[in-house]
Amino acid sequence: MNLESPKISVEKSPEAVFDFLADVKNFESLMPDNISKFEVLGEDTFLFALKGMPEIILKKKEVIPPNKIVLGAAGGKIDFSLVGNITKKGDTSSDVQLQFSGDFNPMMAMMIKGPISKFIETLATSIPKAI
Repeated sequence: MNLESPKISVEKSPEAVFDFLADVKNFESLMPDNISKFEVLGEDTFLFALKGMPEIILKKKEVIPPNKIVLGAAGGKIDFSLVGNITKKGDTSSDVQLQFSGDFNPMMAMMIKGPISKFIETLATSIPKAI
């Protein structure tokens, strides 16, 4: 299953956006209102939970400054990744798009497609306000 957030314009350089997303503790400010738990577990790992959902641990898997950050599931039964793509628009502006990909059975994919789509859209639209 592959999902994409809308492209979000940010009035910051790609380097500034990358630096913000590269620091995992900043993800707390991007989380939706229904977050029930957020905890930084290490320099490149954090845990979060949304109300009614299991806890999810994300770990930085790949960084390509200033254009790409890949977070992946750290442990757990489900393997997925969240990729932040940052594109330069001007000297002080950039576009950010989040991509979610995971290998789920059809029943699971049908159940989580809506909530995951809404989640990555919330993360993406929160970036300009949080930086």
